[in-house]
Amino acid sequence: MALTATLHHFTLQLADMDRGVYADFALRVAQQPSETGAFMLLRVLAYCLEFEDGIALTEGVAATDEPAVVVRDLTGRITKWIEVGAPDAERVHRGSKLAGRAMVYTHRDPRPLLTQYADSKIHRATEVPVYAFDRDFLTAAAETLQRRSKLAVSVTEGQLYLDIDGDSRMSEIHRYSAAGL
Repeated sequence: MALTATLHHFTLQLADMDRGVYADFALRVAQQPSETGAFMLLRVLAYCLEFEDGIALTEGVAATDEPAVVVRDLTGRITKWIEVGAPDAERVHRGSKLAGRAMVYTHRDPRPLLTQYADSKIHRATEVPVYAFDRDFLTAAAETLQRRSKLAVSVTEGQLYLDIDGDSRMSEIHRYSAAGL
């Protein structure tokens, strides 16, 4: 018998002072059986940190032809390709060419990923940011998630403040370029 995804219901309060984006919304996220809690939380944070009209979560690790998070305009054209985890250079290259704007959010040490990208062809690599968080931030935060949780995400001066059901954590948002270290 095949395992099915676990559905999570999040009530989110977003205050991104760096971009001037403020929103309250509900988000339903399917956590695939092969997906860790840290990876799922990274998808949610990428969604929040790139929040704008037309943003949507895809099937995550189950999506083969799409990134984890995508932004589409009113015609359905992809305008932002948002990869999560450790995507290979070919996926990032494809996303950058297709959408014009691509970015990567990683939950691991970014150095091996950046080394791989530096040795590969990525369309406009200098314009493709790679974001990472402080070590163990996502793993520790993911351990507090419930199937129904209230999340408050605040961003100011490159710092991410995350509150999950009253448990608060913070991390610097480290920014690199897909062109390499």
